[in-house]
Amino acid sequence: MTTYPLTLPSHTGIRSVSLRATNAVAYDRSPFTFAGQAQASAGQMWEADVSLPPMKRADAEVWIAWLTSLRGQYGTFLMGDPSAATARGTLGGTPLVNGASQTGATLNIDGATADVTNWLRAGDYIQLGAASSATLHKVLEDVSTDGSGQATLTLWPHIRTAPTDNSTVVTSNTVGNFRLSSNSSEWSISEASIYGINFSAMEVV
Repeated sequence: MTTYPLTLPSHTGIRSVSLRATNAVAYDRSPFTFAGQAQASAGQMWEADVSLPPMKRADAEVWIAWLTSLRGQYGTFLMGDPSAATARGTLGGTPLVNGASQTGATLNIDGATADVTNWLRAGDYIQLGAASSATLHKVLEDVSTDGSGQATLTLWPHIRTAPTDNSTVVTSNTVGNFRLSSNSSEWSISEASIYGINFSAMEVV
């Protein structure tokens, strides 16, 4: 029996990933004056298009079996930004959530190395939770710690479910929980028996 979320196969690597930060915003513009008004709703989620390198059948069948085992949009898997497994910031310490009931665009942490400038840099990622509760967040501003090893992170997407006090803040090899964007999985096979595999995914919200 398959247990979700799955991990990505690693035997071939990924050729490219296109990540999208999608926001639920209603925008209405007058056809007469072109004046517009935007209204932001709470919805924020990651979307991704993944392209795999051309491969022979022995490698391709591992990916095909993995895709098929997701059963379309039913199953889930863990994925992050493959080029950002290591943060650009200095890091240090053991960062933890500082205080319960935190949701929204900011997160207070402690346990980091004290008095570090650029402990995280804008564009770095953090992960909250693990397995099916894993959420991937991008840091939007440079973060420096104070004399007690505390800091406030500005994040996208917003925190939907409050992490518990003193829960771990993951800063390397960060992932979120995703599902396929379609209930169909497909692959191409060339005359030379070279397989082409691409798939699209969206964050589990």
